[in-house]
Amino acid sequence: MPLLERRHARGDCAAMGAGFHHAQRDAAYANVSNCEAKVNDGLDGQAVVSEAISFVESLRGAGLSVPVSASLSFLAAVATLGSAKLNNLYWAGSATLVTKPEDLELYNQVFKNFWLHRLPTGLPLTVQTTPLPVLSDDSESVPPASDEELRPINNPVVTLRYSAQEVLANKDFAACSAEELAEAHRLMTQIRFSAATRPARRFHPDLGGRGRLDLEHTLRKALRQGGETVSLVGQRSGVRPRRLVLLIDISGSMEPYARSLLRFVHAAVVGRTKVEAFTMATQLTRVTRQLSSRDPDEALALAAAEVEDWSGGTRLGEMLLHFNNQWGVRGMARGAIVTILSDGWDRGDPELLAEQMARLARVAHRIVWVNPLKASPGYEPLARGMAAALPFVDTFIEGHSLNALESLAKEIAA
Repeated sequence: MPLLERRHARGDCAAMGAGFHHAQRDAAYANVSNCEAKVNDGLDGQAVVSEAISFVESLRGAGLSVPVSASLSFLAAVATLGSAKLNNLYWAGSATLVTKPEDLELYNQVFKNFWLHRLPTGLPLTVQTTPLPVLSDDSESVPPASDEELRPINNPVVTLRYSAQEVLANKDFAACSAEELAEAHRLMTQIRFSAATRPARRFHPDLGGRGRLDLEHTLRKALRQGGETVSLVGQRSGVRPRRLVLLIDISGSMEPYARSLLRFVHAAVVGRTKVEAFTMATQLTRVTRQLSSRDPDEALALAAAEVEDWSGGTRLGEMLLHFNNQWGVRGMARGAIVTILSDGWDRGDPELLAEQMARLARVAHRIVWVNPLKASPGYEPLARGMAAALPFVDTFIEGHSLNALESLAKEIAA
């Protein structure tokens, strides 16, 4: 492969946002170049596009997660590179279909196995820019059409299918069917939680001598060596997990989201240490112990039996007053990440809510407010409760879907 052409391909990939180190790609490129030397044939434009779609399906079949958006980017990259030689296909795919360095080896293996066995002989490997109809199983993005319109004889149709899991990850809980909610709740157990940390008061010896001098351990070590101070012992401060406090609004306005958010709270309680959970509507109920069961169904049944105000009214100010007086200001919220999951619809006094939010903000490390309605088009925090609380909130995020809750898990770990 001429050096200039190779550099050209690498430059195109860099322009498409490839994020891997050049050394990794060079090593992979060398393998593919060896394969290309064995291939002296190609496909016409439509065949290349169809084969490219099949290649993506092969990657998925091998276990590589390839979203539909990446598949479309791959096709666009193949068309942009113009001359679709094997190396161009390789670089277009590696830049658009592979998102993690550890997946590159699997991609290389599938690429070699797929293209070396699929390419027929006797045809030039060039890409034509003839547009092809692209169908998906997303009914909102594809206008209805008859079967004859969808599959004309001389106009092949490329069909892209969305993964049900990918669609569900972005779907609003309020729009999910019972089966979709059950699947979403199952996937919610796969969310990984990590704890934010805070400096601990206790120091630990550092035998490498780093940190500040640990005079006591340095002298003891010197006595064991006949009084000679051969080396110094340092000490470093330890860290401990920062407490997470979750307050979930279970009032009537939160009905479409409350059970899904409670599943998320349960996953947080069993997924990391130092977590406290409360429900609030017209009463404040501590449900940490009930949600500590590993079995999600059992945990939610225990919590449901403990809570007496499901789908009732909302008095956020009074609930925060109760929490601050009995739990928060007395210690539970001090230095903690307090996360409030609520749409902000409040029937109580907004001045009381603002006053209690101010008290909470003075003792908490950070306040995160999760509002499922924030994802709605044109949403503005104009509800009385939300407007009163927002000045004291550090982070205001969505909480309407699986992807939103995954973002929340990362936010409370920061």
